[in-house]
Amino acid sequence: MSYIMISNWSTKEWTIEMEEIGRSKFVPMIMSVGATAVQMVRTGENNLSVISHFTNSEAAAEAKEKIAAIRSQAATELPMTMLDAKEGEVFASS
Repeated sequence: MSYIMISNWSTKEWTIEMEEIGRSKFVPMIMSVGATAVQMVRTGENNLSVISHFTNSEAAAEAKEKIAAIRSQAATELPMTMLDAKEGEVFASS
């Protein structure tokens, strides 16, 4: 089954510019390290989750260091703080 990585973030102020940077820069970066899909979801006024899909746990493991570097870059370049990260194998899907 596929494998998912989720990172949860907060920011002091939500801006359209941040959304554009996410779409134009960070989604392609995540895709370039092996993700098959990426969603950035606004989960609150100043919160978001980044959901990255991988074909399997092996593909995710290969991308793990690069994903950590991308997260670090995002935290440096944008006024955001990563709250936590979770990951796991999908056991049901439709």
